[in-house]
Amino acid sequence: MKVLLTGAAGFIGMHCAKYLLERGDQVVGIDNLNDYYDVNLKQARLDQLKGYERFTFHKTDLQNKDAIADIFVAESPERVIHLAAQAGVRYSLTNPHSYIDSNLVGFLNILEGCRNNDVQHLVYASSSSVYGSNTTMPFSEQHNIDHPISLYAATKKANELMAHTYSHLYNIPTTGLRFFTVYGPWGRPDMALFLFTKAMSSGESIQVFNNGQMIRDFTYIDDIVEGVIRAMDKPATANADYDPSAPDPATGAAPYRVFNIGNGRPTPLLDYISAIEKALGVDAKIDFAPLQPGDVLGTSADMKAFADWVGFTPNTSVTSGVQNFVNWYQAFYGDQNLDKG
Repeated sequence: MKVLLTGAAGFIGMHCAKYLLERGDQVVGIDNLNDYYDVNLKQARLDQLKGYERFTFHKTDLQNKDAIADIFVAESPERVIHLAAQAGVRYSLTNPHSYIDSNLVGFLNILEGCRNNDVQHLVYASSSSVYGSNTTMPFSEQHNIDHPISLYAATKKANELMAHTYSHLYNIPTTGLRFFTVYGPWGRPDMALFLFTKAMSSGESIQVFNNGQMIRDFTYIDDIVEGVIRAMDKPATANADYDPSAPDPATGAAPYRVFNIGNGRPTPLLDYISAIEKALGVDAKIDFAPLQPGDVLGTSADMKAFADWVGFTPNTSVTSGVQNFVNWYQAFYGDQNLDKG
């Protein structure tokens, strides 16, 4: 099939595109290659895709309404995987307007493209951050998400609401996936694994917030990709048992679904750092710092609904996943070129 994939030069986007291309699908990639982090890394990811004949690429901004509309008309995609967004919780504290432009205006343009071009299924990236200050774990799709603690999280909740509206009004099947701390080869330079590996490789100290007293549901990239593609292959349907007097937050009378996609086995941050130490063969020098605004103490995904829907549960261990990242990092950057990223 032909799949329109936004954020094609991004971490998850590149891996999803490669998976689709390897199995024989056509992929139409969109990315603006912005400088939120190292553009050279984004370009290197894109270079991994350009050798495939079934890959085409459009460099444009999501908020460019006319350009996005033209791409939908020219390419006529059957399905859409929307991964492009302004990422990062802490960055949203100082650059709020970029989140509105990319995550709200950009998402609206994708929804309009789906509506006007008979797209069969839209899968889009939500985030575990929508659970906000919720302390009931594991996080379930049935939990209330009315208390986000960052603008980034608020935009992701808004995406879910916007998707439901378009599913209801225009019968567009939409599936939102709440990603839980994705990591692995080709990962983002602003994420902890990259920052820690880079610093520890060069003998520098790492900054660990909340004195390390945090847990995260670290989810390996291959598991995320498997989940995204399986979700794309099974378009959302209306819940036949939906009761408007007791509404299910994760389904609806419209073809709308929302799922967690995480490892389901949360790891203490200090154990994660220990895995990096083991993979690198060095001891970390740690500077402990207070909890940062917008950060949450813990995340843990209830994966039952997703496993029931697509028949898959992520299972890669943190030990092997971190080792795979370190192997990639050392091969990509080289021991003498650690200033990249």
